[in-house]
Amino acid sequence: MPKLLRNVLAVIVGIVIGGFVNMALITISPAIIPPPIGVDVNNAESLSQGMHLFEPRHFLMPFLAHALGTLVGALVAYLIAATVKGRFAYAIGVVNLCGGIAASFMIPAPAWFIALDLLVAYLPMAWLGIQAGNRLLQNGNGGATAGG
Repeated sequence: MPKLLRNVLAVIVGIVIGGFVNMALITISPAIIPPPIGVDVNNAESLSQGMHLFEPRHFLMPFLAHALGTLVGALVAYLIAATVKGRFAYAIGVVNLCGGIAASFMIPAPAWFIALDLLVAYLPMAWLGIQAGNRLLQNGNGGATAGG
């Protein structure tokens, strides 16, 4: 497969799989940590009106969804990319960071959560994806390093 096609595929698959992980965690979130009584997390108006009822524990699953979605997406992109693997993993982090910035304007949340989410859940998770991918490739290639 040509390198360009493989690199484009790395970004697309990384975004899709990372997005799937994110949405899966968001979807199961209310079953793990139920929202405050009377708040419908699928309704923006209800969410805005009930945000004052949310406790820090209610933000755990959204944070994990963002962080793990980025981590998995970056890892997948790193493993698929043909060249400059780290750049493609970071591209996944940047795409997700842009989504996080957009969400911070659209979905009400406390400033502490927005700051934590934007500072920790995206670019640091892309970096961890690179580290994990590098280790996986080293172990799979008898210790040879993977370009990053």
